[in-house]
Amino acid sequence: MNSDGSEPRLIGVDWGTTSFRAYLLGTGGAILRRIELRRGILHVEEGDFEGFFRTHVGPWLTEYPLPVIVSGMITSRNGWIETPYVELPAGPEELAEKLTAHRLADGLEIYFITGATALDATGAPDVMRGEETEIAGALDTGLTDGLLVMPGTHSKWVKLSTGRIAAFETFMTGEVFAALRDATILGKLMAGTEPAPEAFARGVRAGFASPGALLHRLFHARTLPLMGLLEEWETADFLSGLLIGTEIGAAIAGRDIDCVSIIGRSDLARRYGEALGIAGIGVVETPPDLATRGHLAIARMAGLMEG
Repeated sequence: MNSDGSEPRLIGVDWGTTSFRAYLLGTGGAILRRIELRRGILHVEEGDFEGFFRTHVGPWLTEYPLPVIVSGMITSRNGWIETPYVELPAGPEELAEKLTAHRLADGLEIYFITGATALDATGAPDVMRGEETEIAGALDTGLTDGLLVMPGTHSKWVKLSTGRIAAFETFMTGEVFAALRDATILGKLMAGTEPAPEAFARGVRAGFASPGALLHRLFHARTLPLMGLLEEWETADFLSGLLIGTEIGAAIAGRDIDCVSIIGRSDLARRYGEALGIAGIGVVETPPDLATRGHLAIARMAGLMEG
């Protein structure tokens, strides 16, 4: 355990599609112990979520009979308990009010944090599960207003207003890149793995300048190498930049944006930071482990713990 004297107060679980993370948390937010496994909801044999939970978190509960709060895709239709979405605007208080309690066979009660939903300008729904808890953690750091991005296979752009999620949009940029790379003629040009920062920047500028022209500009990933204006090994970074630049241009269209907060510490998050800089937009980095801060904030709001 940490040597800061923090006493265990909560067990938080962030259980997504591809990963399982559990944290023994102290009152002050210290992570006293952690478990990180590449065993998301799609990798639990026969859907035995309770058995998996017992195997990995049970020893902590034996030692510390603490409240347990769970977030992520585990609350989806393919997860353990499907919970209804909370509608926007919503912050930690609304998420706390919508916690779903689930009692196990031995009487242990665990609490599931639900996802959030919103309608876009066309009336079509957008959804998130798990990100809302990280956002609650970001709000707990004092970030109350502005625009933030959560890079991923399905990136989220989130508008914050007065300490609540006011709106958000999902962009399937990562999945589109993988599909273009693996299933189209463009992928045949993507030889090599060396970074090509100039090609990436070129793609970002092209996508950011005219996000509505993506279907046309995608063909440039073929014609630029064909005409010797781009090396084939640079094609992947050009395409990545083009897609991310298009996403940024679409996400901030019509908004007066000076800076964007980034949630995430991955290589992809760093790439988004580079792209935002190329587009002339400032970047604010957020602390790591925001899901745990969200677990604590929501648990306190729900009265599951003191301090």
